[in-house]
Formats: sequence, structure tokens, C-alpha cells
Amino acid sequence: MSDNTEQFRWIVVIKENLEILFANDPNVFVAGDLLWYPIEENNKIRQAPDVMVAFGRQKGKRGSYRQWQEDNIPPQVVFEILSPGNTVKEMSRKLLFYQRHGVEEYYIYDPEEVELTGLISSENRLEEIEEMNGWISPRLGIRFELTSDTLEILRPDGQRFLTSVELDGLREQERQRAEDAIAQLEAERQRYQALIERLREKGIDPEQL
Repeated sequence: MSDNTEQFRWIVVIKENLEILFANDPNVFVAGDLLWYPIEENNKIRQAPDVMVAFGRQKGKRGSYRQWQEDNIPPQVVFEILSPGNTVKEMSRKLLFYQRHGVEEYYIYDPEEVELTGLISSENRLEEIEEMNGWISPRLGIRFELTSDTLEILRPDGQRFLTSVELDGLREQERQRAEDAIAQLEAERQRYQALIERLREKGIDPEQL
């Protein structure tokens, strides 16, 4: 579980925006803080990535991600959001777990330091990506951009990952624009009807024009 509000905010932003990005693909499963068991015979070998994405697996409810029940497909992409409570030993253990069990892309973000680390699988090892600013995820198609004070994640269409509040603000703007368009059409209809009435008062039948 998250240790603080900033860590939780980033987990939610990444998880929910990935859900939106792959909403129309029934075979992309996205989850947050879900236990992943890679080996059937050993329930002590497990990890719960802050966010994970499994391509080739159907969406749906799960109590955990039991790999042997998922056509033995591991999550290909995982994210970890750092908090002050994370230790070097803990993160090293996670790295070895993800490397051993088939993760292709591993992203670690430290919101306090605005530092993003990315690793990509090469010959069964997770190798660090030299430059993350501008990096495009091969699996997800998203682009990472680092500024002096935050990380921005951009969808393939260039739209920025947004918080739920920002998404609701956009929805409200669209609703207001729709209402304004309807009001404008109604005003035009009323002006047109008034013109028809004035013509009829003058003995002119608009339908005969």
C-alpha cells in the first residue's frame, strides 16, 4: 500500500490513465497494488507492483494475479512509485523478482526528487535506459517528459495523463459547451420563428416564397 498521499496520487494517475488508454482492448489487463504469484507451488514468492500491465490477458476482476491461471503470461510492464519508506534492499529485491519472472519494462518514479528510472529487458536482464526524458515505452506507446518540478506522461496522441479532478473538469467543459450550443440553436430557432410571424403579419406567406 502507499505510504503517503503523493505516492498514492501517482499510482492512481498512472493506473487510471492506462485503463483509459486501453479501454477498448479487452485483452489488456491493468491493475494497481495487486499481488502477483508467478509460481503455483509457492505462494511465498509474490510481489504487488504499484501498477502492472499484462498484454494478452482479459480484463476482469481478480483477487490476485496467479500466473499459471493466466496462460503463464507475466505482466510485461510494471511501475513502482517511491516513498521515503522504500529501502535499497527492498528495491533491489523487487528488481530481481521482476527480472527473474519476465517483466519487459520496469519504471521507478521518485516524486520527491522528480527522478524517473527505466529498465528494459535485454537478454533476460533488465538493463537501465540511459535517457528517460523523451523515452517512449515500446509496449505502452506512452512518452515520459521530465521538467524541473514534475513528470509528465503523454499518450500516443499527445494528450497528457490527467488526474481525476482534471478529467472531471474537462468533462464539465464539454457539458457546458454542449449546453451553450443547444442554447444557441434554440435562440436561432426563436429568431427564425419571429421572422416568420412578422412576414405573416404583413400578408406574406413564407411557404409560398
